[in-house]
Amino acid sequence: MPNPVPETGAHTTTPSAIVNFIVESASLFGKGKTRAALDIALQGLIIEPDNAVLLNYYGTFSATLGEDATAEAAYRRAIAAHPHYAEACANLGILLRKQKRFEEAEAAYRRAIAVRPGYANAYYNLAVLLKEQKRFEEAIAAYRHAIIMKSDYTDAYYNLGNLLQEQKRSEEAEAVYRRVIALKPDYANAYYNLGNLLQEQQRLEEAETAYHHAIVVKPDHAEVYSNLGVLLQGQKRFDEAEAAYHHAIEKEPGYANAYYNLGILLKEKKRSIEAEAAYRNALAVKPDYAEAYSNLGVLLQEQMRSEEAEAAYRCAIALKSDYTDAHYNLGNLLQKQKRPVEAESAYRRALVLKPDYANSHYNLGVLLKDQKRPEEAIAAYHRAIALKPDYAEVYSSLGVLLQEQKRWHEAEAAYRRAIEINPDYTDARWNLSLLLLTLGRLQEGWTEFETRYAPGKTEVVMFPPSTGDIPRPPQWQGESFTNQSLLIWPEQGFGDEIQFVRYLPMLRSRGLKRLTLVCKAALKTLYVAQSLADQVISIDDWCPEMVVGFDFWCYLLSLPLHFGTTLNNLPGTIPYLSVAPDKIARWATRLPQTPLRIGLVWKGQPVHQNDINRSLPSLNLLTPLWSVSNPDLAWISLQKGAGEDEVNTIPGPLIHLGSEIGDFSDSAAILSSLDLVICVDTAVAHLAGALGIPCWLLLSDYNTDWRWLEDRVDSPWYPHVMSLFRQTSPGDWEGVVARVVIALKEWIAKAMTNR
Repeated sequence: MPNPVPETGAHTTTPSAIVNFIVESASLFGKGKTRAALDIALQGLIIEPDNAVLLNYYGTFSATLGEDATAEAAYRRAIAAHPHYAEACANLGILLRKQKRFEEAEAAYRRAIAVRPGYANAYYNLAVLLKEQKRFEEAIAAYRHAIIMKSDYTDAYYNLGNLLQEQKRSEEAEAVYRRVIALKPDYANAYYNLGNLLQEQQRLEEAETAYHHAIVVKPDHAEVYSNLGVLLQGQKRFDEAEAAYHHAIEKEPGYANAYYNLGILLKEKKRSIEAEAAYRNALAVKPDYAEAYSNLGVLLQEQMRSEEAEAAYRCAIALKSDYTDAHYNLGNLLQKQKRPVEAESAYRRALVLKPDYANSHYNLGVLLKDQKRPEEAIAAYHRAIALKPDYAEVYSSLGVLLQEQKRWHEAEAAYRRAIEINPDYTDARWNLSLLLLTLGRLQEGWTEFETRYAPGKTEVVMFPPSTGDIPRPPQWQGESFTNQSLLIWPEQGFGDEIQFVRYLPMLRSRGLKRLTLVCKAALKTLYVAQSLADQVISIDDWCPEMVVGFDFWCYLLSLPLHFGTTLNNLPGTIPYLSVAPDKIARWATRLPQTPLRIGLVWKGQPVHQNDINRSLPSLNLLTPLWSVSNPDLAWISLQKGAGEDEVNTIPGPLIHLGSEIGDFSDSAAILSSLDLVICVDTAVAHLAGALGIPCWLLLSDYNTDWRWLEDRVDSPWYPHVMSLFRQTSPGDWEGVVARVVIALKEWIAKAMTNR
């Protein structure tokens, strides 16, 4: 808004002596000598107290010195002396607006316009007042009146453009900015705001041109450099963007926004130390910069500096209590720290502030799922989807939750919707594969199962053979061999390797010349004793040079796909593993000489993602089994690693061999001398099945592994030897053990009779 300028035209009959006072005071005011100008005007008013021009000048000088009461009195005396003095009315309006006396200010402006209908400045200042009162349409009309009265009024055009841009009337705003530039080609702010408008419209090349024009006109325009940096960063022109931010900071060292934007750029470029410094510089300049604290928190959280990240988020919230993103980010941090109550509170606070925050509904749903509050989680997922119908991640997570509840068809629909939205969404395809395999739809499932190693998967835990600089041979896709060689590469857990090595003999029928199996070290001795492959290599011994000479390689668990495996053609010949008699004999000396021997395993490896559900919380849960003990029955503990110390803490006839087991060849030798194995879902179950040893498998109801299929009490993977005892509700191991006790009594009675 322009400052009020004293008018030089006489509006009263003014003696020549008074004219001198007017001219001299105006000259002093123009030189910045406001107090001296005020004194000269006062001298003139002593001579002629009601001179409207001098009173107007006196009011203007007083207002400039901050003496508002004196200024107002002078303006009102000028208007009283000359009721048609438009300049005095306009200047009074300016003074009253500054004092937030909007109704009186508006009346003063309108009086000035009534007195002088073509008064462009009065329309302009009225527009400023109306905009401040959010009377936007009236303000636009007032700016347009000012322009009509003064066609080259660049400031009016410029401010009209700003208001139109704020009102999202982009086409009109653009036309106005271009008119400003046509009238005044060196109007830097017009170029700048035009650039901002064009950038919002993604007309990036034009926006960049506008910014460069602004810089040419005003080389020290820091804001232009900063916004140019944002534009360049969005185009992945990182080096140019960084240079622009540095120019902005050079022009204005205290420019917090430029430091902030630079921090965002440096974080994106993985230059975390510099990004942190930029955020902290922004905060040093502007300590109340909530957004900088929040972004700093995200950076610190990614660096696992959780305490500092939390402090940063809380600073952001303290500065800006309604800062939705800070509450949301704090919730994410607290959730990762396993502080669910606080995390939930943070998410819900974010949702109070922004009920349509789809991400917060989604992450709240994830938290509620982890808290075993499935119905609330489903509701949260549905709210996220309602707000963001193309939210593929939510559909996938909803599918997982529905699958856990055995709502199979709904889960499948959710996965397929996620894939429909994003055909390259490997996590959804992976989840779908597990569902299809669980339902026994193996042919469909194996295809999607290949996404387990896809680059886009959130957690890729398997990688192809490392070959260094040596070219890796092609991955086998099921084609026939012509006197060629194949490398089988291991993946996933011990149980997976044991279950799927059954496919290796089938490869010979494809015309394979040489077959090499790479396996985990603990399985090598067992596999070497078989006739599964021409060569067995421990993965610990693998080196890149070993790949030379192979025509193809293949993941072990891709073999079911390439052999077109369905429930009707499972390679289910049992046993497909064996143990050398001398190995069995060596372990026989450690076993009691009783007619019946039963092995026990109650825990899997803690690193397994579902171990908390698949493993028994304690060996104590199996104590009901001792009630069926008799002199003809011996209990053998095969528990190794986690849980094996529990053997020493419970009463019961349990012989512990787990700590003596070296590798799976030892486990296989012990199993070969047992009559039955009772275990949770671990590799021992697969080993027993592969050896043809009867196995009773205790299965969790929550997240049951896909390979045990839906609701079956047997396994087609291990026909006639595997019996499944499933929980009837999540966590109900007592019920499972009770059914095992009943079955065990019948089994012992039958076994003793047969002997």
